[in-house]
Amino acid sequence: MSRILRVAVIQMAMGQDANENIGHAGALVAEAAAAGAQLALLPELFAHRYFPALSAKDDPAAAAELRARAREPERCPEVQAMALLARTHGLILPVSYYEAEGEHRYNSLIVFGPEGQTLGHYRKSHIPSGEGYEERDYFDPGDSGFCVIDCAHGRIGVGICWDQWFPEQARALSLMGAEVLLYPSAIGSEPGRPELDTAGPWRRVMQGHAVANTLPVAASNRVGDEQGQRFYGTSFVCDGYGEVMAELDREQQGVALVELDLERWARERHFMGLHRDRRPGLYGQLTKD
Repeated sequence: MSRILRVAVIQMAMGQDANENIGHAGALVAEAAAAGAQLALLPELFAHRYFPALSAKDDPAAAAELRARAREPERCPEVQAMALLARTHGLILPVSYYEAEGEHRYNSLIVFGPEGQTLGHYRKSHIPSGEGYEERDYFDPGDSGFCVIDCAHGRIGVGICWDQWFPEQARALSLMGAEVLLYPSAIGSEPGRPELDTAGPWRRVMQGHAVANTLPVAASNRVGDEQGQRFYGTSFVCDGYGEVMAELDREQQGVALVELDLERWARERHFMGLHRDRRPGLYGQLTKD
C-alpha cells in the first residue's frame, strides 16, 4: 500500500518590489500545481529581499522602518494571496511571512490546506545573530513550540531556515509523528567569512536529519545577489536515507518535484528502529544550557 505525497520545492530570486515578488511566487506555485504537486514549498520571507542582513546598530532608523513591515496574517499581502492560491490550485501551501503580534515580531510560517483553510501556524524557534544574518534585531524567539501538521496526505513537520541546523528539533518533530520535514530558507554567502561556502554543509546537515529519523526532507532557498550577499539556492528534496531525489542549482529559478511514498518510509522507520532503541534517560545533557 502507498500513500503518495507529491512535493515541489520552489526556488526564486527576490527583487525590490514586494508585489512583483508575490506575483512571481504565485506563478511558480501555479507551475508546481500544473506539474501535479500536492504541496509546494516557497523560500523563507519570499515577498522581500532578505532585510535582516542590516544590523540595527549600523542604521537604527532603517531597521525601525523594516520592523514596521511586519503584519498580522489577516493584513499581510503575501499570506492573503497564497491562501487564495492554495484554494485555487487545491494544494498545501506553507507561507513564510513577517508577523506582528502587538509589540512582538516573529519569523512565521502559516500552512494553508487545499481549500485555503489554515492547517497550522509556526514561529521560528532558533534566531541567528551574525554578520549578514542579524535576525535578533527583527524577530523574537518563537513561542509556538515545534509544529507537526496533519493534512490529507500525511503529517508534515515544519521548521524555518536556522532551525534546520538543529538535530534536536528534527528529532522532536519525528517523535511528534512527522512523516516529512519542510524547511523554507534564506541562506547564502557569509559576509564575515567570504571564503566560507556553506552550501554543502547546509544540505548535508538536513540529509543527516533524514537519515537519523528515516524520513524525507525538503528545503527551498532563494537565489541572486542582494546588496553583495549571494544566495546560493541548491534547494532539494531527499528521501529517508538522505539520497537527493530532486534539486535545483545555484542560479536556477523554478520548481523541482518529487513523489514521496510515505507508507514506504513508515516501514523503513520501523525497520531501522531508531525510535525504538533510543535511551532518553541518558540525554539529560541536551536540556542543559
